[in-house]
Amino acid sequence: MKLHFEADLDYQRAAIDAVCGLFKGQENCRSEFTVVRESGSSALFGVSDLGIGNRLNLIDDEILSNLQEIQKQNGLVTSAELTSGNFTVEMETGTGKTYVYLRTIFELNQKYGFTKFVIVVPSVAIKEGVYKSLQIMEEHFATLYDGVPFEYFLYDSGKLGLVRNFATSSQIQIMVTTVGAINKKDVNNLYKDSEKLGGERPIDLIKATRPILIVDEPQSVDGGLKGAGKTALSEMHPLCTLRYSATHVDKHHMVYRLDAVDAYQQKLVKQIEVAAATVQDGHNRPYVRLLSTSNKHGVITARVELDVDIAGHVQRRVVTVQDGDSLKQTTNRAVYQNCAIGEIRAAKGGEYVELRVPGGEQFLRPGQAWGDVDPLAVQTELIRRTILEHLRKEQRLRRHGIKVLSLFFIDSVERYRAYDADGNEIRGVYAEIFEREYKRAARRPEFQTLFDEVDLDAAAEEVHDGYFSIDRKSKRAVDTSESNASGTASAEDAYNLIMRDKEQLLSYDTPLKFIFSHSALREGWDNPNVFQICTLREMGSERERRQTIGRGLRLCVNQQGERVRGFEYNTLTVIATESYEEFAENLQKEIEADTGIRFGVIRPDEFAAIVIVGDDGQAEQLGAEKSRLLVNYLKAEGYVDGKGRVQDSLRHVLKDGALSVPEPLQLYLPQITEVIKKLAGRLEIKNADERRSIKARKEVLYSEDFKALWDRIKHRTTYRVQFDNEKLLNDCTDALLEAPPIPKTRLQWRKADLSIGQAGVLANVHTQGADTVALNESDIELPDLLTDLQNRTHLTRRSIHRIVVKSGRLNDFRRNPQLFIEQAAEAINRCKQLALVDGIKYERIGDSEYSVQELFEAEELTGYLKSMLSDVQKSVMESILYDSLVEKGFAEDLEANDRVKVYTKLPRGFKVPTPLGFYNPDWAILMDTEDGEKLYLVVETKGGLLLGDLRDKESAKIECGKAHFKAIAIGDNPAQFRTATSVEDILT
Repeated sequence: MKLHFEADLDYQRAAIDAVCGLFKGQENCRSEFTVVRESGSSALFGVSDLGIGNRLNLIDDEILSNLQEIQKQNGLVTSAELTSGNFTVEMETGTGKTYVYLRTIFELNQKYGFTKFVIVVPSVAIKEGVYKSLQIMEEHFATLYDGVPFEYFLYDSGKLGLVRNFATSSQIQIMVTTVGAINKKDVNNLYKDSEKLGGERPIDLIKATRPILIVDEPQSVDGGLKGAGKTALSEMHPLCTLRYSATHVDKHHMVYRLDAVDAYQQKLVKQIEVAAATVQDGHNRPYVRLLSTSNKHGVITARVELDVDIAGHVQRRVVTVQDGDSLKQTTNRAVYQNCAIGEIRAAKGGEYVELRVPGGEQFLRPGQAWGDVDPLAVQTELIRRTILEHLRKEQRLRRHGIKVLSLFFIDSVERYRAYDADGNEIRGVYAEIFEREYKRAARRPEFQTLFDEVDLDAAAEEVHDGYFSIDRKSKRAVDTSESNASGTASAEDAYNLIMRDKEQLLSYDTPLKFIFSHSALREGWDNPNVFQICTLREMGSERERRQTIGRGLRLCVNQQGERVRGFEYNTLTVIATESYEEFAENLQKEIEADTGIRFGVIRPDEFAAIVIVGDDGQAEQLGAEKSRLLVNYLKAEGYVDGKGRVQDSLRHVLKDGALSVPEPLQLYLPQITEVIKKLAGRLEIKNADERRSIKARKEVLYSEDFKALWDRIKHRTTYRVQFDNEKLLNDCTDALLEAPPIPKTRLQWRKADLSIGQAGVLANVHTQGADTVALNESDIELPDLLTDLQNRTHLTRRSIHRIVVKSGRLNDFRRNPQLFIEQAAEAINRCKQLALVDGIKYERIGDSEYSVQELFEAEELTGYLKSMLSDVQKSVMESILYDSLVEKGFAEDLEANDRVKVYTKLPRGFKVPTPLGFYNPDWAILMDTEDGEKLYLVVETKGGLLLGDLRDKESAKIECGKAHFKAIAIGDNPAQFRTATSVEDILT
């Protein structure tokens, strides 16, 4: 199988453009330096090679201006000054972070000629993942960028010739390294003189190239405020440092943000559901679970969960205990006889409680438990449920060519893979349980279609395997650890294996479907077709849930390697030993800790980054002062409390669409509403037990009324775009004429005091003497303006000549050619996009039509009770799966209105082609008019006026939808297309 990558995803392009925009105005150029020949070379003495590096012509003021413009476009708080060359991109796990930064390399090369890039990662797992990504994306990038040559390699201290090639090659060079290979000056060969490099240090060659650093998971690379990782990065003398993660600690100059909430709401990752296994009435053993420890005012305590006797009934309760407490007295239960609390440690990172019990001591860390039911019995049920969830998804998704994978995280390798006295590999207890339960499930009648003519004994052995570190001495599987050189080498073997098999796992030709891992798959490995994750151990750490689900968040792919979108295909089921409410609450806490998002809390500067475009076309931010004014207003109205926590009264006005703001902020109301909605809600995790299948109601589907409705909307169309060429050229001319002025190149002076001491040479920058002056570059070699703009806009040279000359901006081109070309291309392309929709014409395609059977019967629809309107009679489907409260209210009104005869929420497969992507209308309705006539409608429901670029694109699609239905409006009483916020809108 070969994975296919989508080149036109809006959110990924936005992240790429944000980084590239930092260098707006930069010329395409490079630096050159001398590299001494390799010792032992046959070349004459003294002959050297030419080194090629990146070169930056922009001054700090220009980069700061670009940065502020990007931050405004992306709704981020603007930076007042440029404090460093570090820039941050925040992207939620599973949204294509690695693809984004790898493609950014090619964009930076194409636009500005940069060729030297170093990717620094925190672990072997991520290093292998990046290298695998480069391998499988190689053909994709070659297609996108006209086969531009590039080389990539893993840094290896034993292969320093690759570093030399990195410095001297004129091609794109990508070096991938772990921070552990570069952050120890006294150990790493990177900092030692090398005969292979003519006596030079490898770090000096890298430093001379002024590489662009790309740091993957910088919070793990930096090593703290003064960590060795940060020092190692600065040693490379980077042109700039681009930092990519979902969980940044230091957010330097944020240029793009796609957080967890954005990713879930935009359906860029899988829907998460939890199949929860909680023990009921299992109070026959002394049970203790440690939740947390505390040291307040010198009093050390622990919060533990115990089975307590309350009024004759045993209930699981949280109790605060101290050293020496008798658990028999605390719980009032004899089963805790001779059980007591011992030493309590509350130091951060070293928390534990000593539990004194018959037979010795037990030491519990936060999240760990002692007692309760037999753990293996619970784990057996977890394995069984995972198999059932897997097979049910396999039944549903096999017809779409989607292979289903399941992932188990285990507590110890020996419980899955053991060895006999002769060193032969044998099945561990987990493997035995799995094969037994898999055979049992396969014999169930509901799964017979999956196992026709299948040898269950052979199948049970083939469908599961483990990916573990292999000890190089004993050749046995061991628990993964990178704490020493031997452990790192063993871990690398495990990562190589799983990375090598990544694409094979997606193919039906590979029988393996169930993967067991100790920790090799914790980071750096994501397979898009992981649909079930089961943890056969406690989720103890603060980030355990988020790390776990991160392995399965990516949207799935089919057998052609194509991404398949929609929650109806993409649901990640987590099999957990806590209630789904607890899982959701704990996951939310982890997201708050990782990202800084505070669910349900509005900070004083919450709205500062909101941007609107004024009548003059200029973007304007709300700012911190107005943000504080708004938050004070919300407090005065009782919508938030003194600490900024959202109150139910605010949720009610949001639901009713009745939120009001002070008059000076009225223009910002739509954006303010969106921000508050995001903060007012909780991250929604679905309950697997509430999932339901929705079937078509055949008496409605095949009724005469619905047939009449469907006959009016079922026809497919194609479109062509007719430009009014004269109008387009005039619009482009006007847009270029009204574009901002082009400044000259400027020179910035900065002064610093140098102090030389034992620590080296330190620069202390001070403000006196700083100045900026314009440079008169009369000797600039002007580029071919027409050719450059033709490549960027795809207009003819004659058209571009007319636009540029008529705009009267040629002096701006002479003043700053690069900036003028970029600005002119942006203005022209913006006008072209608008012209696409204005000039679109649809034509019906013969007898081609949407099939009722394919859309309503063959396609299985599933949803959750919380998002489902079940008591419906006029709908084609037995229930309505709604995406918003507006849709829910609209469906309820359709059911209640006597004039409505039949309706349906149009399936996702009902797609209208447009130049901007497919458009899926919301509703098809048949109703009676007041005169008793039949009225056939296609309706788009919207909550209100929408602003911003994405909304403009959606509005353009709706306009295309209108044109489509107009084109098929043939015959008597054709279907009409309307937009509405309520049923009242279509009755008038």
